[in-house]
Amino acid sequence: MLIAFSSVICNTVYLEIQGIMKAGWKWEYIHGLAARGVHYIHRPGPTLQDAGFFLLPELGEDKAYISETVFSSIFIAFVLWTFHPFILKSKRFYTVLVWCRVLAFLVASQFLRIITFYSTQLPGPNYHCREGSKLATLPPPHSAYEVLLINFPRGVLYGCGDLIFSSHMIFTLVFIRTYQKYGSKRLIKQLGWLLAVVQSLLIIASRKHYTVDVVVAWYTVNLVIFFVDKKLPEIPDRSSVGASLLLPISNKEKDSWNKEENHKLLNGNSVDPMDRRQRNGMNGKNLEDGLATHNESAINGA
Repeated sequence: MLIAFSSVICNTVYLEIQGIMKAGWKWEYIHGLAARGVHYIHRPGPTLQDAGFFLLPELGEDKAYISETVFSSIFIAFVLWTFHPFILKSKRFYTVLVWCRVLAFLVASQFLRIITFYSTQLPGPNYHCREGSKLATLPPPHSAYEVLLINFPRGVLYGCGDLIFSSHMIFTLVFIRTYQKYGSKRLIKQLGWLLAVVQSLLIIASRKHYTVDVVVAWYTVNLVIFFVDKKLPEIPDRSSVGASLLLPISNKEKDSWNKEENHKLLNGNSVDPMDRRQRNGMNGKNLEDGLATHNESAINGA
């Protein structure tokens, strides 16, 4: 029976993660399709005046990989951390719900990004987007099929025109903000913010984006996370069977959850908040039906 129960849990979690991954891939395809589309209308021109370009020397084409290496490290580390509850015993958050929240942050931020870079096209500062480069412009597509394929991965790596604001910073800030909320290692949190600053400087130094693209990403993503957090429920209703299989997100909720479970075991009944309020009233602390009001002194015969 225990094996069968464990199998049900694993299958449920697997299906939920699979659904999140499918939704994530579909949205990233839409985002990539939009970035590919703006490349068709990109027109190279002189690089705009930029404060970051004056302050940071250009890394050059041969050192452009440094920025991507730092970003890949952040991405891989975050993914591994979100799945560590399946390996380690210190399970302190819902992996599935964390990824639902992360996906909501990414979709909202990238949706705003698509609107922004289609509103105004800037001449790309990257080496393959400048005047004279064959990759700076794309010939008109021969068919819709050519557009839908988006020439992956070359079309993604060598895109132009999708500048304001930086997609790399969207992922970086979403991952770090998520760990800031659900992670437990203070040193890693501090390291994460340091890497976010380093990533910002590397993006500008590699000339992948203008400084404005990075600056706009910093306040836009943080505002998106703030407002989505207010709208997105923190945890599901624990009265459902599926939710009872999940783990508390924070220590505070974990303690509350443990107290409710202990109360349930001691009294042999439900720990639903409504039931608790009714029991409190029956125990003489308060009754909200308007029929009678008791206090401890009355119960003691005072």
